[in-house]
Amino acid sequence: MNIFSFFSGSGFLDLGFEQTGYNIKMVNEFLPAFMNAYKYSRMEMHLNQPEFGYQNTDINVFLNDRRNELKDFVLQSQHDEITGFIGGPPCPDFSVAGKNRGRDGDNGKLSLSYINTILEFQPDFFLFENVKGLWRTARHRQYFEDLKVILHNAGYCTTEKLVNALEFGVPQDRERILLFGVKSDILPENSKNENEIIDFPWNAHIVYNINDIRNCNWPETTPFAEDSILPQPDNIIPELTVQHWFDKNDVQNHPNGTEFFTPKAGLQKMLTIAEGDVSKKCYKRLHRWRYSPTAAYGNNEVHLHPYKARRISVAETLAIQSLPAEFCLPPEMTLSAKFKTVGNGVPYLLARGIAETIRDYLEDL
Repeated sequence: MNIFSFFSGSGFLDLGFEQTGYNIKMVNEFLPAFMNAYKYSRMEMHLNQPEFGYQNTDINVFLNDRRNELKDFVLQSQHDEITGFIGGPPCPDFSVAGKNRGRDGDNGKLSLSYINTILEFQPDFFLFENVKGLWRTARHRQYFEDLKVILHNAGYCTTEKLVNALEFGVPQDRERILLFGVKSDILPENSKNENEIIDFPWNAHIVYNINDIRNCNWPETTPFAEDSILPQPDNIIPELTVQHWFDKNDVQNHPNGTEFFTPKAGLQKMLTIAEGDVSKKCYKRLHRWRYSPTAAYGNNEVHLHPYKARRISVAETLAIQSLPAEFCLPPEMTLSAKFKTVGNGVPYLLARGIAETIRDYLEDL
């Protein structure tokens, strides 16, 4: 199956699809630093370059000046294979922790741009990813429902689910709304009820039940002691812990392992925060034997290393996003851009699990 990727960032969502067997045909990302990181990571991992290139531009260009160019790309792709669009438009306008401006914010409008791109170029299927605020917040939920009506009127059937990255083996408590759609004429009658897909196996590649995760005996807080030793407690899921992923990715020897912000002030405050105290918006100290809160490294959020007197490194954030150890970001990229692109990205194992689910579903039609 072929994929056109929009709002690609540094490619975490794409990598999940790519390593499940999909062909990434075109990549679209507006920010040059993120696009350069996408290219760099693929080069380092010896992955194929997209046939229709890296498009470093605003998505709206494809609805105007470059409409014919993208239409030709999509038609070529559909001639060979079933073709889908994937993307997660920037989400601060739907996030309670962000701007919360909704459909009228600059980023909020990009969700409609993505839907209009789907309508204009008619992929066989699509995936739309966004923050839970678009789905759970009453004033944003209506916008989400309006977008679905537009898609239904254009001949797509859809299904949606609020998922947590923990369910897919990611060491991070991160909820996201996923909207999957397929052209109605592809679906057999017993797979749909009017505009709704009724047999999509959302849970097929879930690794852990969220209730089982919540019921584990996770440690709460431990007084901070630099370079301390703390045995792994019983009755937890080790594979969902920060420490498991730090070890798995060998973060200290990772190419991005020594990249972290050094505070000009605030070091003494940092030393007073207990391991596992994530109660405040800023200065959250991760617990080595627990999963991380949502990887949000902007908006003045500071995540501290469990047993080091410092902030977490870029390599450690990549591990928390469940990226493979061989994934790395370019040395010339600014620290701010690195933390932003990691925080914006879709956790790799979540992306891979959804990619596998879509593949299995479409192959069985």
